[in-house]
Amino acid sequence: MKMLRTIRFDASDDHIYEVASPGEEWAISGGAAFTGIDAQALQGKVRQAFANGFLGLGSFGRSTFVSVGEATVAQRDEALAALAAHLRDAHHVPQAMAEQAARAELDDACALAAELPIHTVLTVRRVLADGGEIEEEFRTIAAPTGDKPHAQIWSVVPDEGDDASASAVTSDGPPPAGERP
Repeated sequence: MKMLRTIRFDASDDHIYEVASPGEEWAISGGAAFTGIDAQALQGKVRQAFANGFLGLGSFGRSTFVSVGEATVAQRDEALAALAAHLRDAHHVPQAMAEQAARAELDDACALAAELPIHTVLTVRRVLADGGEIEEEFRTIAAPTGDKPHAQIWSVVPDEGDDASASAVTSDGPPPAGERP
């Protein structure tokens, strides 16, 4: 069966999420974690996790990218048990409800993965719609074609200030159209 798996291309997730997935974890969308959130609470790293983060099912950290991977029934069952335990322990959801919610979330992620080839890379874009509804849009990232590999255009470098956790993103390429350097 196919499932979503977190991936890391660089260290940027460490700088934009409160807790970043280390990569290579089974994943779900994770949007349900924001159910009922007030728009005013969507600030800083919480906003970034809401807007673009998948939820890794090992660390329960966020990842900007996931890929479609092949999983065994045992791996799916382990991911399901981990998510249900997380819902129960971290969010105080009763056991029966935690298992039901975990199954629904994992089924949704598996349904998304089932339609795509192995190694397909995805991103998520989430918005808070009118009435507090969470809307999600998933996009695939196309692999390079022919003999032209992806070019690195961004680097994450530590800030030289007092706060070692701060970072800056620098461009190794031309600015996007319409922006000044």
